[in-house]
Parts: sequence; C-alpha cells; structure tokens
Amino acid sequence: MRLPVGLRAALTGFTLLVLVVIYTPLLLVVLNSFNADRSFGWPPKKLTLHWWDVAAHSEGARAALWTSLQVAMFATVIALVLGTLAAMALRRTRFFGRNVVSLLIILPIALPGIVTGLALRNAFKTVLGLELSLLTIVIAHATFCIVTVFNNVQARFQRLGGNLEDASMDLGAGPFTTFRLVTLPMLRSALLAGGLLSFGLSFDEIVVTTFTASSQDQTLPIWIFQNLFRPNQAPVVNVVAAVLVVLSAIPIYLAQKLSGGTAKAMTGAR
Repeated sequence: MRLPVGLRAALTGFTLLVLVVIYTPLLLVVLNSFNADRSFGWPPKKLTLHWWDVAAHSEGARAALWTSLQVAMFATVIALVLGTLAAMALRRTRFFGRNVVSLLIILPIALPGIVTGLALRNAFKTVLGLELSLLTIVIAHATFCIVTVFNNVQARFQRLGGNLEDASMDLGAGPFTTFRLVTLPMLRSALLAGGLLSFGLSFDEIVVTTFTASSQDQTLPIWIFQNLFRPNQAPVVNVVAAVLVVLSAIPIYLAQKLSGGTAKAMTGAR
C-alpha cells in the first residue's frame, strides 16, 4: 500500500525526531569522553585522548569489565542450553497448560527489573540460604537471557516445520543423530542471534545485578553508577560509558543482521 505524500513525510519527520531524541545523548557521552575540560564545558574547546589513557589504566574499571564479561558469557551459555531445550520440549509435546508454561518462560523479561531482582535476592538469601556472589548474578541474568534464546528458537521452528526431521527419522536416523545432523544446523543462526542478544542484555544489566551482587562483585554498569557523581572519576566514567555503548551495540547489531539475513534466505527475498 502506497501512503500519501503528506503522511509519508510526517512519518519520516516523526521517525527522525525520535531517533534524534534517543541517540543525541549517546553521542554526547561519546564526545565528552574526548573533552579536555574536566567539567565538560560545552561546546568542547579542546579534544584529548587523556581520559581514555586514564580509563585504560584504571584497575577498578578493568576489574568491573572482566566481571561483566564473565557474567555475560556464563549467563549466555546457560540461556542457550535451557532456552533451546525449553523450545524443543514445547514444540514436541502437547499437554494441558502448555501455553501457561510458555508464558512463565517469557515472563521474566516482561517484569520490572526491580521486581525480578528483589524476588531473586529473597530466593537466594532467605529460601536457599546462599551468599550473594558471582554465581547469583549469573543465575539472575540467565532468567531473562533464556527468553531471547527461547523466542529465537521457537520462531525458527515455526518457520521451518518438521518435515526434514521427520524425513531423517523415516530414513533410520535416531533422535540424537537427527538433532546433530538436521535440527542443530537449522537452528545454528537462531542460536547465534539469541546468544548475542543474551550477551548484550546481560552485559549492560544494572537493576537485577544491584539486588543479586555482593559488595565484592562489581559489574561495569554498577561501577559507572557508583563513580558517576565523583568529580575526579567523571571523565573516566564517560570513557567507560562510551565503551559500554559500543560493546552493547555490537552483539545486538550482529544478532539483527543474522536474524534478517536468515529470514531473507528462507523466504527467497533479495
């Protein structure tokens, strides 16, 4: 359907306005990371790489970055395993309450982070008697990372159907052989896209992390928040925030490209 010229122009203008509102603050953070003025006077009178050098030698920032990478990697691995198994189980079986189970799997990503964080903190400390640690952060992040993998795998199954797997079984292949040679190759790009999204979500999560981390475990977003209002650390915080923007955007961009490319290949689009 072809839209009227006036409506198309209005939609284009509104879209551009929304993009400007969203991305201008992010660009300012990146630009301020090169601002030589410690008080971030605007417009910048001089640009410098000094703060990037200071950030590179900041032990606190490097330790927080390593913690975030560890949490994101472990949470992504757990999400890939459990999200794939959940999607396959709901695809192959029909039972009363199936839709409820699917809803419960998706629910954690829809709940406010503060609710999820508080619930998990109570579960870890009160119910299970666990001390908050890196493990509790990983488990907490995995609860919502599973959703991205689950949704990607389910969507792929719906597009593909089960004809190829049925043909494999008819030709004598067992369930594990069929999974290894047929199902897994079909899911490869969906799993990669879901894993990248999970990594991005985990890497920049702060609300749930605040409730499930100990005082010794500090992820990069928490480090930024705690140092944001310290005058001596403000320039370094801008550098770390700029790095966080890039590191969060890369996996999401790659996941989007993978999902889009796979959809085109499957539909024959050019």
